[in-house]
Amino acid sequence: MCAGHQQGCRGAGRHRAREEELVEAQSERTAAAPEVANRGRPLVEILSFAGCPNHLGAIELVERVSGEVGLDPEIRVLDVPDQDAAVRLRFLGSPTIRVGGRDVDLRAEERSDYALSCRVFRTETGIAGQPDARWVRDALLREARGS
Repeated sequence: MCAGHQQGCRGAGRHRAREEELVEAQSERTAAAPEVANRGRPLVEILSFAGCPNHLGAIELVERVSGEVGLDPEIRVLDVPDQDAAVRLRFLGSPTIRVGGRDVDLRAEERSDYALSCRVFRTETGIAGQPDARWVRDALLREARGS
C-alpha cells in the first residue's frame, strides 16, 4: 500500500475526476502553445502507474512550486503500464518526478531498483509518498538556469 493511502478510500471518485481535470488542463496548455513547447520552459515529467494514490499530489506539487518560483514548465504526465516499461524508463516507483530528464531526488542516480511499485521518499520530515517541495524547487531553478 502506498504512503498516505487508505484502503477503500471514499474519495476515489473525486481523485479520478481531479486527475481527468488536471490532464485535460495540461492537454489544453500544450495544444494551445505548441510553438513554445521546449523553448525556454523546463520540461517536467511525472511518471506513475494507474491507480497511484500519490499521482495527483505530484502534479499539484509541481504546479504549486512552479508558480511559487515564477516558472511555467512543460508538464508531461507519463503512464508506466508494466515492469518492462519500468525498467526501460528507469522508473523507481510511483510517482517519479523528473526535471530536464533528472530525478528531483539527487540520490536516485545511485539506484537501479526499477519496478512497477509505489515509491516512498526519505525527506527531512520523514518518509513521504511524494518528494520534498524543496527538491522540486531546486530542480526547476537548476534547469531554468541551464546548469
